Amino acid sequence: MSDESLSVGAVELATELTIAWLGNPNTRASAEEVPAFLNKMHDAVQSLSSGGSSPESEATPVAQRYEPATTVRKSLSSRDHIISMIDGKPYKTLRRHLSGHGLTPAEYRERYNLKSDYPMVAPSYSEHRRTLANQIGLGRKTRKASSKSAEGSSARPSRARKPKQTTPAE
Repeated sequence: MSDESLSVGAVELATELTIAWLGNPNTRASAEEVPAFLNKMHDAVQSLSSGGSSPESEATPVAQRYEPATTVRKSLSSRDHIISMIDGKPYKTLRRHLSGHGLTPAEYRERYNLKSDYPMVAPSYSEHRRTLANQIGLGRKTRKASSKSAEGSSARPSRARKPKQTTPAE
């Protein structure tokens, strides 16, 4: 295929893409933005039709740098919530928020250079959950198990049960 026909095809395709972009009712663009968008589309179509991007850009992937929305000190300033480094909003627990962004707590800590002991739950929320757990008896041994252990530690040896004696029927 010659360069001239390839160039005409790229211009037509870029024009079609620009018309589709402008035809979208959610797109708001001023008249000054349209030529710049058309040029970007043409360049993108040209690079795709010529075999993709340059080999140099593929060889050295650039790590994306994430800027935190707040400081670490400010994110932990309240006992009632933890402020997210992603969006700067307060949360009682960050786990669901992080999973919504496709992150694990370890990845979140790594992304924003946080220490491994950076909390994922607000202190007051954690204390509240702890008191609720204690009220319903979580973390305690059952009464039977605790009474058996108390009996086993006594100084008297336990006596074996005597078998029941049956009386002959008359």
